[in-house]
Amino acid sequence: MSDQAVIVERPKRWDHPLEPDFREDDVQWLLRQPPFSQMDPRRFASQASLAAIIRNDSRLVRLENGDILFREGQYGGSAYLMLAGKVLIFLSSLALADERLRLRDTAKWTGMRWLKWFQMKRFKASGQGNRRRLRRTETTQQTHAKTEANAIGYRGEGSSTRVFLQDLPGVISQHSTSVVGPGEMFGEMAAVTRSPREFTAVADGECLILEIRWQGLKLLKQDPQFRKLLDERYRSEVLRTHLRETELFRFIPEENLSKIVTSARLESFGELEWYADYRRKANIDPASRIAAEPLIAEEGNYVTGLWIVRGGFARLSRRQGAGHRTLAYLGKGQFFGLRELAHNWRQESTVTPLPYQDSLRAIGYVDALCIPKNVVYDNVLPFARKDELPKLIAAPRYQFGQPTLDAPLQTTEQDVETGLLEFLVDHRIMNGRQTMVINLDRCTRCDDCVKACATTHGGTPLFERRGVQYGPWLFAQACMHCEDPVCMIGCPTGAIYRNEDDGLVQINPQTCIGCKACAESCPYENIRMVQASDLKGRAIVEQKTGLPILKASKCDFCSANGNRPACQTACPHDALVRMDMSDMEGIRKWHLRKAG
Repeated sequence: MSDQAVIVERPKRWDHPLEPDFREDDVQWLLRQPPFSQMDPRRFASQASLAAIIRNDSRLVRLENGDILFREGQYGGSAYLMLAGKVLIFLSSLALADERLRLRDTAKWTGMRWLKWFQMKRFKASGQGNRRRLRRTETTQQTHAKTEANAIGYRGEGSSTRVFLQDLPGVISQHSTSVVGPGEMFGEMAAVTRSPREFTAVADGECLILEIRWQGLKLLKQDPQFRKLLDERYRSEVLRTHLRETELFRFIPEENLSKIVTSARLESFGELEWYADYRRKANIDPASRIAAEPLIAEEGNYVTGLWIVRGGFARLSRRQGAGHRTLAYLGKGQFFGLRELAHNWRQESTVTPLPYQDSLRAIGYVDALCIPKNVVYDNVLPFARKDELPKLIAAPRYQFGQPTLDAPLQTTEQDVETGLLEFLVDHRIMNGRQTMVINLDRCTRCDDCVKACATTHGGTPLFERRGVQYGPWLFAQACMHCEDPVCMIGCPTGAIYRNEDDGLVQINPQTCIGCKACAESCPYENIRMVQASDLKGRAIVEQKTGLPILKASKCDFCSANGNRPACQTACPHDALVRMDMSDMEGIRKWHLRKAG
């Protein structure tokens, strides 16, 4: 071999276990504890046995009183199993003011900001007295925030530093909490759906916890006993918290909320690894592609319940001629069927109930919750504020026993041109949170964006100025840092991951084994495999075959430069932006901009 090459053994699946020093006697002890003792080892492949999953994809975490395990708004790729002690789940937002503990919103309105918005909405037109009440509430919130910020302390040094709450009883007194005890699992929803944490978890006394990273969690779900554990935990605690933090359910009495939790159905549509099917159907006509999407609820059919999207994306559409017209796409936390249910509930004694007026289909994969119609009538709508419910449907498209009407579309201030909306959905671009969009009417092809990217990343640009196009809009082949980054699903080592604070999708070159799983999974072809090299620029090759070792490469959003994308900064004509494709109002404004 050439002296200029570095010869190594090809990296393997478990070359980088989550805990390199996991003791074998700890592994054997865990196998004797539930739920592992109740699982059937024969369900696991010999090369990925139950013991091997525990040894390589998990680690023991020991916490002291007040230690913060994770915070609301963080992204995380692990679930946690309580072994000893207890953890408190904070059902309301902690105002942790330290910059290193900054929180990200998990929905448009969460925590204190959501509460302030909601109170302003209620009290806005209620006179000076209510405005004084609002100011007093804000003062109380500020006092709580100051108390919680002052309660923060730090243990340990360097990478082992752990944040803790020094005055745990004082903080608890200001919040609603639930308790996780031995044998219970928590935090799995964020790991499974690759979404932000929806609560803060704090140790109440000394705790022993098993952390299981996403890759091991996926393998463990082969066992029905383990899947049952996950479902029971979600229904007993997480679902209740999700509903309570949603505006529509915020003022429902506890007794009625319990009936909702008990009766709700957890359903999924499509395949979690949807990218393979998407690629197979990419070239068929749009009408056939939409018709092939898993149907959640169909227009003209009896309204069976209220649907809430828990994860993934769904297409809201209606029939038009021989095809379908896309009206919107629904993401996490959004409703379907509320309009019809509210209409029928208000008119129940006077008119025949309306069926669903539109259809809902899974775009790839959707995790959804369905609350039956009668449960909604008895336990949801009577407690909702009138201004939180949709208005009566003035011109229904469907009525039982009557022909379909071509009623005009109801518009909102955030409506986007139908053609553009369908383009975004059909190409799954609505998944992007930092999508690179180039206005070709402004772009002069100077390539300053590409040069800036190359300069920032050692001479090699991490994106290509080509991609799918709608009118003058070019959606460049650059990592979009997706809402649902399916590239992470197949990564066997966790080398591709989400930064826990800002949600950017990153690649750890030290643990990437060059298996190509992420590049093959990315529906947008935004990940490339490149020749690995050492710090001196020497090529790294495999010892056995002499073939080059490859590593995954993609746009990192210039994270080393404080997340200021060099491509966008370098554009002299304001032709390039990075856009959140779930921001309908931002898309609409960008689309309406005049060229020049």
